[in-house]
Amino acid sequence: MDTDIVRLEIDARGVATATLNRPAVHNAYNLDMLEALILGLEQVAADPQARCLVIRGAGRNFQAGADIKWLNGLGRGAFDANHHASLMTTRAMQRLNEFPKPTIALIRGACFGGGCGIVCCVDVALATPDARFGITEVRVGVAPTPISTHMVNAIGLRHTRRYALTGETFDAMEAQRIGLVHEVLEESAIEAKLATIVDAIYRSGPGAMADTKRSFLLANNLLLNEGQVGTLSLEGAVRRAGAEGLEGTAAFAEKRLPSWYIPPPS
Repeated sequence: MDTDIVRLEIDARGVATATLNRPAVHNAYNLDMLEALILGLEQVAADPQARCLVIRGAGRNFQAGADIKWLNGLGRGAFDANHHASLMTTRAMQRLNEFPKPTIALIRGACFGGGCGIVCCVDVALATPDARFGITEVRVGVAPTPISTHMVNAIGLRHTRRYALTGETFDAMEAQRIGLVHEVLEESAIEAKLATIVDAIYRSGPGAMADTKRSFLLANNLLLNEGQVGTLSLEGAVRRAGAEGLEGTAAFAEKRLPSWYIPPPS
């Protein structure tokens, strides 16, 4: 496993930063990134010196969803490997959503698919005006089951139904309107806002914040049990290996429209 694929740093004050580090492919995730993210979350959660976690993307983009070449290979390969990848996706989102310390995402550039899932799972989301969002899995014939519960939690069923079914992309202001991000800030202001939020976190008791966060999730049935994790993972893997998943990922890689597309009448 390549641990440099998620760079983890903890400063002298105890602010942990996880940088998603595949800039050449817009930080698209693969199995190595998922496993490194889970490992990093476990490490920060267990570190008594770490007080909060900031998630960033290396380069110009936050996270552009799954690596399509990887997805296509999974769909065409052994089902066990496909299922394991889906399980790791579901597990990474679960661990982030239930993380016991405050989490903050800084979103610049592309934020699609699983990138939106990460944003749905953090406590505070800040974006720059250039950020672009999309829950785009259906465009390649797969289903966003690993992030489905977190999307509904973050932006509500109504907005989830629109954006997860149409695969439309939208800008930072729309992301703020629907509740996916809390604030949209100019590039020159976002780091200062991050520092202000981190300072506010440091004024709060670590144990009190952990209990408060868990109580929100528990009282609203938002803690996933193992049965739910298994179901979401299996659904995603089956869809990926199906005819639509194979055609959709192939069409994306070949930069063509999928076979199911019917153009509007002329």
